[in-house]
Order: sequence, then structure tokens, then C-alpha cells
Amino acid sequence: MMDFALTKQQEEIRQAAREFAQRELLPGVQERDMTEEFPMDILKKLGEEGLIGVQFPKEYGGQGKDYLSFALIVEELCKIDSSFGIAYAISSTFTTGIFKFGTEEQKMHALPRLFAGDALGCFALTEPDAGSDPGNAKATAEKRGDTYVINGKKRYITNSAVADYCMLIASTDLSKGSKGLSAFLIDLKTTPGVRIGHVENKCGIRSAKVAEIIFEDCVIPADRLLGEEGSGLRYALTALNAGRISVAAQGLGLAEGAYEIAKKHMMERVQFGKPIYKNQYLAFKMADLETEIDMARLLLYHTVWKQQNGENFAVEACKAKLACTNLAMHVTTECVQNMGGAGYMREQNVERMFRDAKITQIYEGTNEIQRMIISKNIFK
Repeated sequence: MMDFALTKQQEEIRQAAREFAQRELLPGVQERDMTEEFPMDILKKLGEEGLIGVQFPKEYGGQGKDYLSFALIVEELCKIDSSFGIAYAISSTFTTGIFKFGTEEQKMHALPRLFAGDALGCFALTEPDAGSDPGNAKATAEKRGDTYVINGKKRYITNSAVADYCMLIASTDLSKGSKGLSAFLIDLKTTPGVRIGHVENKCGIRSAKVAEIIFEDCVIPADRLLGEEGSGLRYALTALNAGRISVAAQGLGLAEGAYEIAKKHMMERVQFGKPIYKNQYLAFKMADLETEIDMARLLLYHTVWKQQNGENFAVEACKAKLACTNLAMHVTTECVQNMGGAGYMREQNVERMFRDAKITQIYEGTNEIQRMIISKNIFK
């Protein structure tokens, strides 16, 4: 039997995340969008609330809850501040890689600090010439005795400018292409030979810190290799599958947040002697948007259900990412339009959500890549 109701525990977590977002994120969200400052103090408060690492075991500082609880938190945070929400989510993508493929020492090195809100993680795969084509990665990790020496540059890495830890994908054998990629756990702030390069000036998610990471003869202990040499791409794709659920939840939250702002505006704004929602054209548009939001939410939650039940969810994650991020772009665009001039003004927040929505169609695999994966599965 299919049950679409959230459990009492999931409802409590969603409510806690909703109240946190209203209390801690909403007051400064517009200022952070302008200053591009990431609020580490708010991250710490989120950890103190027990809302970081909810889907991971308690022995590492997590809460031992399910993955839907995590998705609900991302959704609620992104209704208010998707810059903060995606930083939280990307740190979890890093955590997924370390948890699944790391040793006990590696897990204990990073996870407790992350779950306490004292640190952030990032996931470094993309390079100037290797985005959708990870097999073209040129960053290298050369084995020298009991160390690896890393050289190369990673680009567009979310959280990197403020992150403490990095899951790095680098080549241990360039001659093997994607089969020569390996994964490493890097301490970004304390490892010699690592520096942050250009910090991006972005259209949206402006307070999420996206930057280059430059490795110049960076020496790390050999025990910072995750799993086995040559398995890095598989590890990266595993983390990306979880990341796609996160971005889908971000897209859903953006759509829901913009919709609620537009709905309130349309009930209060009076033209020609009546609230503007009484114009059937606008009311019908909102009916369509709400229906699309509900459909995308069901697709996302179904994907999470498969993940929690140990089923292969890779294709479903692509579908959820495709649907929810396209939804975010569509709903935020329509909400700006439905609100008229007010929707274009910063104080209404929907214009920020409109700018934030676009990147969701691009990162964690562009939506064209999602279509490639989905269509390959159709015609296999």
C-alpha cells in the first residue's frame, strides 16, 4: 500500500526547519544577497538545532533519521534562502562520499565537525575543461611513497571559499581517462599547496561561496585516498546522485517560496476595485502552478522513497532534478510576472528567487545531461 503521509517525526523535522528559516534566515536574506557573505554563525545554529546530518548515524554526530527528513530540510531552507540551503546541501554531498567510501578514521576526522555546524564540505569535480565530461579532468594526484602530490585546478566549486573539507576527484593515471580518476579527502584550510583562486561573481545564489581551488605541489598522506585508486568516477557519481536529490529539493523549495509570496501579493493588491487574483486569467495561472508544484513534489518524494528502500534511484534522481529545477525556473518567472512591477523589486524576494532558480538547471549535471541519462535508460 502506498502512503503519501509524512510520519510524525518527519513533520516535526519539517516544522523545525521551517521555523528556523523564518527566524534565522529571513531577516538578513536580502542583505546577504547584496554583500555575498555566507553566514557561518547561522550554520552553527543549524547544527545546534540538530538539523545537520539528520540522515547519518549518531556515532558520527548525525541524527540517525531518514533521507526524506534531509530533503524536507533543504526544501524548507530554500523557500527562504536557497543560497544557504544549497551550501547546506552541497556539504551533504561531500558527506555522502566520505560516509560511503571513507575509512573510519576519515569519517571521524570530518563528520562530527560538519554535523555540529563547525565546518562545511565541498565536492570538487569540475575543471575549466572538464564539467559534463569528467573523463577529461587534468588535475593529477601522483603517488610518491606514502604521499600523493596533487596539481591542478578545480572550478565553480560551491562552498570552496569557506569550506574546511573537500572531496577531490583527481587523476592517478591520465592515460586511463575516466578510469584513472581517484577520490581524496582534503583539508582545505590547513594543507600546504592549496589555495582559493577566483571567487565567482554570480547571477544568483550570491551568498553561497563558489570559487576555484588551486593545487600546487600539494602533498597529502596516502591514507587520504578514498577507497581504491581508479574508482573516483564511480564514487563521484554516487555522491552526485544524492546531490541531484538535494538540487531537486532546492528547486522545489524555490518554487514553493515564490508561489507563496505571489499568492499573498495577489490577495492584497487591488486594481479596478478588486484583488488581482479575482482576474480569472491570473487565478488560472496560479492553479496551473500549484498543480505543477504538487506533481514535482510527488516525483521527488518517490525518488527519496526508492533511495531509502535500497532501490536503484539514479534515473529517478535525474528525473526529479530535471522536473524540480525546470519547475523552479518556470514558477519564479511566472510569479515575477503575476506580481507586475512589484515582482521585479528586490524587497519582494521573488526576483532573487528568479535569479537563484537558473543555476539549479545547470549544476549537479545540466538538465541536458539529465535528459541524456534518462533517454539512455529508455532505449537501453
